[in-house]
Amino acid sequence: MAAQSGRSNENVVIDVQSSLVSSLNVELRDACISMHQSYCIFNIPSILFRHNESSFLPNCFSIGPMHRGKQHLVAVEKIKLKYLKGLLCRVNESKQIEEQKVLSDLVNAVNSIEKQASACYAGHDFAEELGDEFVKTMLLDGVFLIELFRRGVEQEKETDDPIFSMSCMLQYLHHDLILLENQIPWLVLETLFEKTRIPCENKSTLIKHALSFFANTFTSDQPKTSCFKEGQEIKHILDLLRLSLVLPSQENKNKPKAGWQPIRSATRLKEAGINFKKGEADSVLDIKFKDGCVEIPPLLIQETTETIFRNLIAYEQCLPHCLPIFTCYAKLLDGLIDTNDDMEILCKRDIFDNWLGLEDSTKFFNNLYNDTYVKEFYYSELSDKLDDHCRTWWPRWRAALVHNYFTKPWAMVALVYAVIMFGLTLWQAIK
Repeated sequence: MAAQSGRSNENVVIDVQSSLVSSLNVELRDACISMHQSYCIFNIPSILFRHNESSFLPNCFSIGPMHRGKQHLVAVEKIKLKYLKGLLCRVNESKQIEEQKVLSDLVNAVNSIEKQASACYAGHDFAEELGDEFVKTMLLDGVFLIELFRRGVEQEKETDDPIFSMSCMLQYLHHDLILLENQIPWLVLETLFEKTRIPCENKSTLIKHALSFFANTFTSDQPKTSCFKEGQEIKHILDLLRLSLVLPSQENKNKPKAGWQPIRSATRLKEAGINFKKGEADSVLDIKFKDGCVEIPPLLIQETTETIFRNLIAYEQCLPHCLPIFTCYAKLLDGLIDTNDDMEILCKRDIFDNWLGLEDSTKFFNNLYNDTYVKEFYYSELSDKLDDHCRTWWPRWRAALVHNYFTKPWAMVALVYAVIMFGLTLWQAIK
């Protein structure tokens, strides 16, 4: 009996091991995780999402499949249908093509690129998961964006247009359209734009229309489109906004150094004799140091600034083989701005056009870089120049003098008194 019991236990152990091996083999077959080159729309990593959830979630408008169907976003779906109707009427009037025929052509066009569009979403196969609903989403959202950009450049707006007749709607849209999770592939937009192009738009491009809509995202100046060459690869709207900064920038042509080094705050640099000046450049990324002066292109700080910064950083962190130049720019600003005094220095020089309070904007920059990482720092040359300047004897002596005497009224009085007494003593001795 004992021998039989022993063999029984062995059989149980062997069966358990066999079952475990079989289970692991199944899991190994399903564990083929790879980052496809087509991935460009990502779920926000939770480690970044937790810092400010409102910077990553749509307020009113769902674009693409990731947030579609959420209860607080359903109400504006009728606006998309209204815009689709408007576009069909526009094409019908200009080309004398029946609306039903235009709609059928648009559906067929999206169907033909359905797989390519679905392949842009990392970790999802929406074409398989949603079927025709995915095509409908691409069509409705794509047409909505195209018609929105077209109406944005038109001089006369329809009086019953719910977007342009309500200022809050535009504010919500400027927030919702720059979210990484709230994107549709540029391929879809370009396809629908070309399918619905009308004769008077021969010289217009979707890039120009889109950049015009987002004209005041970073500065009050009109963005330049000349940096976009024929055949330029654009992945989606957020990628377009990043490229509008990166392509004309000179910083991305520099040779970055591995890792990054901290940069002194604006207050400390000012104490060391360094001045700040509003710079002139084609991109806000181009920060220069020359002849003891840091030249920084103007940056507009408004309600959507934190949103665009956080989503661009998340995009660079997620996109394979992406140059982290905007993340480096955020890190540089994080170093320059430690306190309200730092922010005030830059605002007084007209470097920041700050529409927020000093405390709110300072806090935003201080928390911006948390839990992000860069292998290469594109401002290493600038950082080295600032360090070399601050290490010379005069800036260090001046910084110590300013810190110890000129920041405290009583210490300043004592210093002036000591200088006068020294002068009188010296004059008495010579006399």
